[in-house]
Amino acid sequence: MALGEIGNVVKRTLVDTIKGAGDVLGTTIEATRENTVKALRGVKDVGTEATGLVAGVVQGAIEAGSDVTSSAKGAVIGTIQGVGEITTVTAGTISDTVRAAIKGTSEVGGDVTQAGRGAAEGVISVTKDVTLSLEDAATSVGRGAIKGVSEVGGDLGSTAKSVVTGTATGAKEIGGDVMATITDTSRGLIKGTAEVGGDLGGVALATVEGAIDGAKSIGVKAEDAASAAATGAISAATEIGDAAGRTVRNSLTGTVKGVKVVIKAPFAEERTRPGD
Repeated sequence: MALGEIGNVVKRTLVDTIKGAGDVLGTTIEATRENTVKALRGVKDVGTEATGLVAGVVQGAIEAGSDVTSSAKGAVIGTIQGVGEITTVTAGTISDTVRAAIKGTSEVGGDVTQAGRGAAEGVISVTKDVTLSLEDAATSVGRGAIKGVSEVGGDLGSTAKSVVTGTATGAKEIGGDVMATITDTSRGLIKGTAEVGGDLGGVALATVEGAIDGAKSIGVKAEDAASAAATGAISAATEIGDAAGRTVRNSLTGTVKGVKVVIKAPFAEERTRPGD
């Protein structure tokens, strides 16, 4: 993905701004927001220009020495805040922004899995600043992350695990509903996986694993997180089709990482899978 003129300008600006900054994340967010507003005023296709801009921000932050997770988080927060000052932030804006952050990271050799986590955490934490529900934001993060990683040849399962950990962390930071966020993220991850022809069962399992890891890191019940992720995955898969629903259900029934997965009605079924 070649950066547009705006993206290149922002990239060069950020490299100089971030170097030597004490609060790298805060500096990235504010510099990105300011440059986004400045760059997008009067632009006809705000969405297209914003995706080029966020890729440039991530690359500039990484080149300036920031870690990948913080670079993606700061870039996404700043870009969404800036877009929100110009126009309405939509689910499509979120999905495209996350996708661009991952692709921009890949182009400079960064870890796209960590970029997915940072972008996911950033999106959820910024929902309080824009007129977009936590539900729509979480679902859009999942879809955008899977599409972005698919386009750069990354591992969908590792990305799903990292993304759901990021959204759970973001929800906890803003006092949002962590379990609902996990469910909605899981739905987005499964929908995105179906759209790119990925392994639904593998991504569903990785999502539950990520939810368990995320729950433990933020101090919420792993059993509840596993149930939320599994229920979201099966719900999304069932909407795709009966075969997809069976594939995902069979991949999750039993225990995952030592945690019993309880699938909530109406998706619970009498099936078993050997424990890990």
